[in-house]
Amino acid sequence: MDRAEAKLYEQVAGGIARQIREGVLRAGERIPSVRRTSRQQRVSVSTVLPAYFLLENQGLIEARPQSGFYVKPRPLAPPPEPKISAPPTAAVRLSSGDLIAEVLASTRNPEVVPLGAAVVSPELMPAKPLARLTAALARESCAKALSYEFPPGLPALRRQIAKRGLELGWAFKPDEVLITNGCMEALNLCLRAVAKAGDTVAVESPCYYGILELMESLGLKALELPTHPREGLSLSALTAALRRHKVKALVTIPSFLNPLGCCMPEENRRELARLIAKRRLPLIEDDIYGDLYFEARRLKPIAAFDREGWVLFCSSFSKTLASGFRVGWTLPGRFRAEVEKLKRNTTLANATLPQMAIAEYLQNGGYERHLRQLRRALEDNVRQVSDAVARHFPVGTRVSRPEGGYVLWVEFPKGVDALDLHRRALSEQISIAPGPIFSAKQKYRNCVRLNCGHPWSDKIAGALRRLGEMLMERSA
Repeated sequence: MDRAEAKLYEQVAGGIARQIREGVLRAGERIPSVRRTSRQQRVSVSTVLPAYFLLENQGLIEARPQSGFYVKPRPLAPPPEPKISAPPTAAVRLSSGDLIAEVLASTRNPEVVPLGAAVVSPELMPAKPLARLTAALARESCAKALSYEFPPGLPALRRQIAKRGLELGWAFKPDEVLITNGCMEALNLCLRAVAKAGDTVAVESPCYYGILELMESLGLKALELPTHPREGLSLSALTAALRRHKVKALVTIPSFLNPLGCCMPEENRRELARLIAKRRLPLIEDDIYGDLYFEARRLKPIAAFDREGWVLFCSSFSKTLASGFRVGWTLPGRFRAEVEKLKRNTTLANATLPQMAIAEYLQNGGYERHLRQLRRALEDNVRQVSDAVARHFPVGTRVSRPEGGYVLWVEFPKGVDALDLHRRALSEQISIAPGPIFSAKQKYRNCVRLNCGHPWSDKIAGALRRLGEMLMERSA
């Protein structure tokens, strides 16, 4: 390239850089293609390409395979992470109020900005391919689709689940899989199989409110355990708790805990599997977010290191594929017979057609392609929301840094009342999940969970900015 051409491509790059700095081209937006820029600026493609490479080296744009070039989000200094939790050391009976109902009810109102309930937008799911597949199966296999599929569930679906296990390096047989109505039924059945009313069950703190509400309905007591914002459940705290309390079971979400987003390292998973085997302690593993990792590989579940059947593994396709299909599953280990009996006595069977559709979708390879796109979208959403928190929320705010899933845990400076913020926000059509619903003793009154399961938009950006203004108004 001669000097004149070099100066020309620098001018092209400089013009685009100026548009980015002035906000004409915003973070996450696609910039014009190489050929379009060539036509618009009347320069050759060989001039535009080095201009784009220069912008990429400067960190202003990024290339996305088979998609083009996009404005790269400018990194902000992230707020500090929350500290390891310090829950009460005594087991407590649970009592939930109307807060959970308020958070879930907000999802039914399309006018409400959905930062509360942890749901993925239907826009990010393969709705049309699944609809076509379901319609075709209903036409071609009508008799089968309208028939009962008694426990353990559709054989074709259980084979596909077992095949995915092999890809993780975790071998189990299709006959070990029991299909359930979502992950919540799997958790319900497993808890009922290993504990009864009055028993103490250990959980992470903060803990997903659905698990706490389920335990309340079963008359169980919750023992909350310290949990690290990056590494998850504290194994030393668990070991100490097992010496002091009569714990009947442990419930854990090791991959991208809702609400912290933390991920237990693989060595900790191995150690926990050894610990529960030694203690003969049933462990219910909720892996519903396991496929939503941002890093290069999926970590093996704790169940993969279990050699004696003490792990009751639970998962579902609700967070990754089709929440409305309500297709979940469990591998209950040594408690298989009791869990299957409870399934028969509770809901008898799952709807057959959704099982058929998901089995076919998995077999055709569509699931892995979809997951790759979904992970990229959710990672971008989490980054955008985290940047908005850093930009708009008060000094002293702490925020988690999840490496998967799609929720953020935000800890405000002391004095901020999350319940008050929740109600003020809801009055302005913004839903958030207040911290107290994630604790058996209604702790975390200065914390909220934010859902990042919807594509970034001006509406979401405006809601986060308004939340920041509410917080500033209270601190003024």
